[in-house]
Amino acid sequence: MALIPATILTGFLGSGKTTLLKRVLTEAHGQKIAVIENEFGDENIDNEILVQDSREQIIQLNNGCVCCSIREDLRTTLSDLAEKKRKGEFDFDRVVIETTGLADPGPVAQTFFMDDEIAESYLLDSILTLVDAVHGDQQLNDRQEARRQIGFADQIFISKTDLASADSVDALIHRVKHMNPRAPLTKVNFGEVPIASVFDLKGFNLNAKLDIDPEFLNADPHAGHDHGKHDGHEGHDHAPGEHCDHPHHHVHDDDVKSFVFRSDKAFNPAKLEDFLGAIVQVYGPKMLRYKGVLNMKGSDRKVIFQGVHQLMGSDLGPKWAPGEKKTSKMVFIGLDLPRDVFLQGLEGCLV
Repeated sequence: MALIPATILTGFLGSGKTTLLKRVLTEAHGQKIAVIENEFGDENIDNEILVQDSREQIIQLNNGCVCCSIREDLRTTLSDLAEKKRKGEFDFDRVVIETTGLADPGPVAQTFFMDDEIAESYLLDSILTLVDAVHGDQQLNDRQEARRQIGFADQIFISKTDLASADSVDALIHRVKHMNPRAPLTKVNFGEVPIASVFDLKGFNLNAKLDIDPEFLNADPHAGHDHGKHDGHEGHDHAPGEHCDHPHHHVHDDDVKSFVFRSDKAFNPAKLEDFLGAIVQVYGPKMLRYKGVLNMKGSDRKVIFQGVHQLMGSDLGPKWAPGEKKTSKMVFIGLDLPRDVFLQGLEGCLV
């Protein structure tokens, strides 16, 4: 049986997850989706599309989708669904897990890698995060869960932009991109999102596409915002290609931060493996997402690596094209990671 693609839908309370999910479930896309809700009750997938029976754990929708609440843990629910699919009791093409607004998506993502039975049945496609344009800035100030949801995202949707001023939306987008430059960001209204932006994003694939916001990798780190006398920049420099640490509207000292390492020199494979192994041991719980395309000494192919917390994997990618500049690029997103330790350590692994 082919692996079942799974999508994690997260976002803080009131960000529009249920609205987006309802749209996905009712749209005529011809896919049968199994939805796992872990906040059944007050905020279920609205009654107009669900015939809810509180005794029944799994509910079949009229368009062939199925919904279930988590009564045990996620692992058991996923295992049960895969088993029912194998036996032909339920027919579905993919799974969407809607987390509670207060959930940290990290442990949910790890379920797909740490459990052999789940890894043999499912393929984690991506983590989608919704951010409320009206309350998002305050939620990011107040709640670490909201910041973590940004850090883990493979795709970010900013909802309710029609209810917020253009300036505040711009400031929020700037802040969010600063926290996670690798996730494409889209403004959405009323859950109107094309299915292509939701499914088959391959956010967890070890493929050579390293999405980093081009602004973030701008060769001129000061492009797009002015460094006047009074913005706290005196006496502080940026490495070439490194992003400035201060958003242009307000200075937010978010604990979720990102930084990028780039080099045109090749890595020494043994040194790099030792270094990455060591930092994951020490900082793994604080490393939300990290990904890279690497130029390794002695290899004519790109090496692709990525990880979530302490789980790290790498794979051989395509060959470097003739005339292509062999540049290693790595992005790290985490909680108060010591940037200097990482950057100096990586420099020390170059040939």
